[in-house]
Amino acid sequence: MKKSERLPWPKNEAGEPEEAAFLCNLMGLDLDDNIRINMLEAYGIPCFCTYPGDGTFAKIVLGMSGEGTNIFVPASRLEEAKALCEDAIIEDPEEEETQGISVSD
Repeated sequence: MKKSERLPWPKNEAGEPEEAAFLCNLMGLDLDDNIRINMLEAYGIPCFCTYPGDGTFAKIVLGMSGEGTNIFVPASRLEEAKALCEDAIIEDPEEEETQGISVSD
């Protein structure tokens, strides 16, 4: 999705952009930050990211931020975004095997 095609940020009753809520910080390894952003947008949740500290410079020079990527969503969609992200994370390797994903060295 091109930047110009990004989902519009919702507005409050006064017609002003809704407050942004912090969703998570991802290190950007294996493109997990891009995957998460694309997943949220696929479900119709607009989001944006920032790079804490000197992260913007590092992102440009090294391709990743040393302090990760902060992802923000509209406050009204925060709980929905959290639920989607929880469903997308499998932390137990044994659980991965039961879902048909092989975790071998």
